[in-house]
Amino acid sequence: MRWPESATSRELTVTVNDELTSLGDIDIVFPILHGPFGEDGTLQGMLELIDMPYVGSGVLASSLGMDKHFTKTVLEHAGIAVAPWRTVSRRDYHVDDSVAHDALRELGAPVFVKPARAGSSVGVSKVTSPEQLDAAMRTAFAEDSKVLIEKGMPGREVEIAVLGGRPGEPARASVAGEIVITGRDFYDFDAKYLDAPGIELVCPADIDADTLAALQSIALRAFDAIGAEGLARVDFFLTENGIVVNEVNTMPGFTPISMFPSCWIASGLSYADLITELIDVAGERLAA
Repeated sequence: MRWPESATSRELTVTVNDELTSLGDIDIVFPILHGPFGEDGTLQGMLELIDMPYVGSGVLASSLGMDKHFTKTVLEHAGIAVAPWRTVSRRDYHVDDSVAHDALRELGAPVFVKPARAGSSVGVSKVTSPEQLDAAMRTAFAEDSKVLIEKGMPGREVEIAVLGGRPGEPARASVAGEIVITGRDFYDFDAKYLDAPGIELVCPADIDADTLAALQSIALRAFDAIGAEGLARVDFFLTENGIVVNEVNTMPGFTPISMFPSCWIASGLSYADLITELIDVAGERLAA
């Protein structure tokens, strides 16, 4: 597949049997991709360079949303509660691995060790004792040179889907979905993509009106704080001490059973209408 070589064309071509074949002009790109080079601003930057309209956040918000350290930094600066964390680079860890053990002692077990810039729970480990930490750090460093050690937050895991507004209109927040853990340590890659047992996705979640309103308000604040556009899924912990934001996903899972479309379906917007709305919103935003 070949993208246009300049902003003067929107023609997409592919090579079939050693011959270049046109697929016609592209109206708009819907980049439903995860991980590095998909949702981290890299692809969005390429589309900007060739003046190709696309759905979703731009370069900066995509990059911020992908980097858990900077997402937390920005949200914290905006007055939004996040789980306490420490960030450790591969270089610092190799020089002196005590930085990770110091972080574990400071935060207190359990913690989650996460690559800063990977998605779908790839490379994530739950650590409940110091003996598990070094292996968890190696697993995370296999995916990224920067790793978060994040305090485990006891409570319910809930998610809100956000849909960006047209020019001059505010963003909207959906009803909440909930991840109910019945037989796993956490919502890991196998549960997300390989249908491993031990997880139940519930949408809409059984949440009272006041809590839902608070979640929706914080989700919209987080969306605005990182400069997101188009869509995002904001993940929360409902703890005894209040609402804590876990992550902001600027290009969430988009299968018909994924939480983002499920939350909108439960809010009265069908899967097909949701896709149409995202395309229309992106087209109007870029035309403004």
